This record gives sequence, C-alpha cells and structure tokens, in this order.
Amino acid sequence: MSSIYNQTIKMFGSHPEPGFESADQQNYVWGREWGCDNDVGQIRVCLMHRPGDEMEIIDRNMRIEEIGSYGDLGKGWYFQSDTVPDWDEFRAQHDGLVATLEKEGVEVVYLDDVEPDGIKSIYTRDSSFAIKGGGIVTRLARTIRRGEEAHVTKALANLGMPILRTLHGTALAEGGSFAWLNETTTAIGRSICVNDEGCDQIEQVLNAQGVELIRVDMSGYSIHIDGHLTMIDKDVAIIDPDGLPYPFLQRLEQLGIRTVEVSDQDNHWIINCLAVSPGRVIMPRGISNKTADTLASMDIEIIEIDYDKVQLNGGGIHCSTCPLIRDSVH
Repeated sequence: MSSIYNQTIKMFGSHPEPGFESADQQNYVWGREWGCDNDVGQIRVCLMHRPGDEMEIIDRNMRIEEIGSYGDLGKGWYFQSDTVPDWDEFRAQHDGLVATLEKEGVEVVYLDDVEPDGIKSIYTRDSSFAIKGGGIVTRLARTIRRGEEAHVTKALANLGMPILRTLHGTALAEGGSFAWLNETTTAIGRSICVNDEGCDQIEQVLNAQGVELIRVDMSGYSIHIDGHLTMIDKDVAIIDPDGLPYPFLQRLEQLGIRTVEVSDQDNHWIINCLAVSPGRVIMPRGISNKTADTLASMDIEIIEIDYDKVQLNGGGIHCSTCPLIRDSVH
C-alpha cells in the first residue's frame, strides 16, 4: 500500500513552479493578475470609500484650542483643519474624483463597511497597498484609524485578491508612506506612523520577490512619504525636497529618476497626486504656471480637479485611492 501511495505522491506531487506571482498562476488560482509593480502604469482596479454617515461624528462644538481644530479625546476622533466643510460638498468632490478615474478606464471598487467613527476611512491608501501578486494589509498607527484593517481585509477577500501579509505584533505602517520607484525598487517613509518592525515585515515579502525596500527617514512629525514624493511617470517624480533627506535625493538620481520640485507658488497638495497611466496625472487645482510649464516640457499631462474640501480632513487625491491592479511599465 505504501509503495502505491509513494508512487502517487511522486507522480502528482509538489510543483513550486511557475511561481505564485506568475500570470499563469494568478489567473488559474485567483482569476486575474492582481497587484502592482509600479506607481504609474495604467490603473485597472482602484479601491476607494465614499464618505458616509461616519463623518457626522465631527461635532463643530467640540473645539480644542491647542490644535486649532476639533476633536474629542474621550472618543478619540479629531479633525485636521480649523474649517469643517459642508459634507455634501465634501462627498461631491470625492464623487468627482471617482468620475475622473472611471473616465480614464479605471474600475472603482468600494470599501463599504467602516467603523462608526471612521472619518479617515476615505483615505484607502493607508490600510493596504498592492505589490506583485496581491496586497499587504497594514497596521495603522493612530487609534483613530484602528479597525480599518479588518474592513479592508474583508473587502480584498470579497474581491478575491490574495493578501500576502498582514502586519502584526508591534509593527506599524501605512500605505501612504510606501512608494514604487521602479519594478525592483520601493521606498518607505519611516515616521511616527511607520516603525522598524513594520518596515521589516514589509521587506520580508518584497525581498522574496527580488524587490528592494529603501527606508527614508521623514522629518519631524511628517507622517507619509506621499506628502513629499509621488511618481508621475516611469522616470519622473514630483517632490518637495525639503521633506526628503539628501541621501535619498541622491539615490533617486542614481536610479535615473528625474525630479520636479514644487515651488512656493504651488498648492503643496499637488504632490499628493495620482498617475492613472504613465505621464497622465490627476492633480488638485493650484499648480503654478512655472510647474505646469516644467511638466509640459516633460510630456506630463495634468487633469485638474477640485479637491480642497476633502483635503481639509488631512488627505488628498493620492491618499483617497488604493490601486489594486496596475499595468506593468517597461
């Protein structure tokens, strides 16, 4: 009996090749090729959350003078700005971003369930991000955002997207501080929201795929790298050099990445933009003529939308989008 069993196992045994991330295995096992190996290829699927009733927890009577804004230490919520927008206008701007993405051929899928006080859940970039063959579910640093991890896990599972790692233990990381620089190089902004354990766990998955993770130390209480750098074409990044350490700027140059520095005349939120395809970028209004001319000279196309109301909550266009599938670029 054992010889028959052994012969069967030998004939029908383990098959490590082709690998998990291969097109063959992705389509066979998971139904489509999931993930991203860059930040600029055509977006095929993007996870978003339309702000709902959770925004109503913000009480305009709960002002905290020390932060010049609103919050409740007991319940743990805070608002980012000294002005609270009209929520219909807030949602309309988010709807406008969705419409723009759909016009660009993007399939928008939604994170429907959120925490009752999940006012930051609109910023789907942070609770997960895509790598080759699947996603990584992060562990959010701030208590106001705890619980988002469970909801995004359910959303990805319902879509059929493989989850390659869920950060655990004392790891902290948020997707807004992760960036693809090219198909073999990524960066993560180490900050109050991203600790070494978070970097280590992400690095383990990336290294297994032959991808390098560069750790970039953010300044002061800056939380995410996407406030200082966003890739907008295969070899072009828009940056705020004051928020990035010089050795990292040197590394960008070594990688052949050309940089466009924002000027004092620019709305700083233009850094928090989104490439929907190579050299085609959605930005909030407020780009200066100087920067617009520079981008035009580099064949970068800009789609401007209104997003100032959403930015009042502490996040922009890049924050509000989590691409799950992008085309590779070569």
